[in-house]
Amino acid sequence: MKLLIAGLATETNTFSPIPTGRHAFEESMVSRNATAEPANLFSAPLHEWRRMAGERGWEVVESLCAFAQPAGLTTRVVYEEYRDEILRDVETHRPDLFLISMHGAMVAEGYDDCEGDLMARARAIMGPDRVIGLELDLHNHLTQAMLENATLIVSYKEYPHVDSPDRARELFAMAADAAEGRTRPVMRAHDCRMLTIIRTMEEPGKSFVQAMKDAEGRDGILSVSLTHGFPWADVADVGARVLVIADGDAGRAAMVAEEFAGRLWDIREGLRPSYPGIAEALDILEAAAEGPVTLADMGDNAGAGAPSDSTFFLRAILARGIRDVALAPFWDPVLVSLCRDAGLGARMRVRLGGKICAESGEPVDLDVTVRGIRDDMTQKLGDTLMPMGTGVWLEADGVHLVLSSLRTQCFSPTIFTDLGLDITGLRAMIPKSTNHFYQNFVRVSTRVIHVGSPGAVTPDMTAIPFTKRDGNYWPKVENPFG
Repeated sequence: MKLLIAGLATETNTFSPIPTGRHAFEESMVSRNATAEPANLFSAPLHEWRRMAGERGWEVVESLCAFAQPAGLTTRVVYEEYRDEILRDVETHRPDLFLISMHGAMVAEGYDDCEGDLMARARAIMGPDRVIGLELDLHNHLTQAMLENATLIVSYKEYPHVDSPDRARELFAMAADAAEGRTRPVMRAHDCRMLTIIRTMEEPGKSFVQAMKDAEGRDGILSVSLTHGFPWADVADVGARVLVIADGDAGRAAMVAEEFAGRLWDIREGLRPSYPGIAEALDILEAAAEGPVTLADMGDNAGAGAPSDSTFFLRAILARGIRDVALAPFWDPVLVSLCRDAGLGARMRVRLGGKICAESGEPVDLDVTVRGIRDDMTQKLGDTLMPMGTGVWLEADGVHLVLSSLRTQCFSPTIFTDLGLDITGLRAMIPKSTNHFYQNFVRVSTRVIHVGSPGAVTPDMTAIPFTKRDGNYWPKVENPFG
């Protein structure tokens, strides 16, 4: 057997003013030998596939693996160049199996469905019978083009995304069985008519994920995936869907997909968005007997395409005179460079945040001391490493601010501790993240609060100005089936 592996991923916020071009990919990862480098969220599957294929004695061909931080539209020329490089390798090597790690919500100029486009072109080269396996982030747009052209699609089950390698192993096993004639996988999807943030490490999402796992391997069901949808993308297919893969029985796949969609509907009240604003969150903080309390700045999550330079939380903290709080990360490569030149211990007058767009708020001028500088910083998401470039810790009279040279969200308290900040004495930590922070922060926090802060990625699903899909989805309407 010959296996070709590849990766091409970014998550596109079509409302974001930040373009996703060549530099955005090169800043994160562009590699033709990704399995020789440390694994990140999107390259980890390639590591698993190469290892598992090697154990079987298969020939492995490694194509391009490229990913970029979430932002606005990918430029057409860059998408087409990367896509065509992968397709040339498919055509040259004619593999028995083609496995690729993608996001599922990549949008480029002229392409609302990059994954479906690449699947269709790969299928045209490989013919109808060879195996194409696609691993996706669960915040994907599950499109008809993907379903018609891939043999197998598996999405992460967990949010935070700590299970990318697990899903890669499952996809490989199913692909191997299909290629060797032991199974005949068929896929069916069901539209849930829902769009909300589903946190899978808390109830009711936790039990829903366990039920999906329990259904797999029974009565011919090979895989169950829940597409959560990526809300900040103006595309026709945005929304939650259940995908089921069965062995040769399309009717059973469709029935189980509909059953799980019904289960999701039944737990919707537990998923209804309800987040305190900044003022309410700071009231809770000031009343807290002990810390640190974690207050997530959801509206400025770089992992959903936000700039990661908003100042709304910072301004509110300064206005109240709250001390012993730490916020991270502010994306400001220029200020990072200035701080590196000034050096540790330098006292500076700096202008922080509010640079990229109106949703960033107004800049804040502060007198700060440079307390920490560290190059080549990373944060852990599950077992994978996420780069953040150079980190800088600034202190402004008890308010601690972490800057990064690369735009990224906050995944772990190590963003503070690796720079030398002792978090045990803090009243609050304020990560710029929607939910990926949760697994690591909940272990060291007295309380975790998701805050509906202003910014480029509002958690209010009813307020997103879609033009390419209708408004018939919960919670925008209470009964989208009526």
